Amino acid sequence: YMGERKMVEFNYVAGALIASGGLAGYLKKGSVPSLVAGVGSGAVYVLCGYLATHGNGATAHQVGTGVSVLLAGVMGMRAARSGKFMPAGLVATISALAGVYNGRQLAH
Repeated sequence: YMGERKMVEFNYVAGALIASGGLAGYLKKGSVPSLVAGVGSGAVYVLCGYLATHGNGATAHQVGTGVSVLLAGVMGMRAARSGKFMPAGLVATISALAGVYNGRQLAH
């Protein structure tokens, strides 16, 4: 149905954005932690999309919500400490949106 399709698309988009950000952090500053965390977190979102398209929507929503809460919390605190929106605030915002979306899908 359409709700699940939207969730899948959003997880793929969130995954691509988060992974791209991690790669950009590595290329710009040589930050291996950015690369590992960004690509790793992005891969989890992509996995959520895969799970949902293969009949495992509940697991996809649970994992998507969990990684979103963790990422939004950690990166939100990092953005607050630095006083800068980029890059941590952007990651926190994308993760918060993904968390709300996955959480709402899980509730249905």
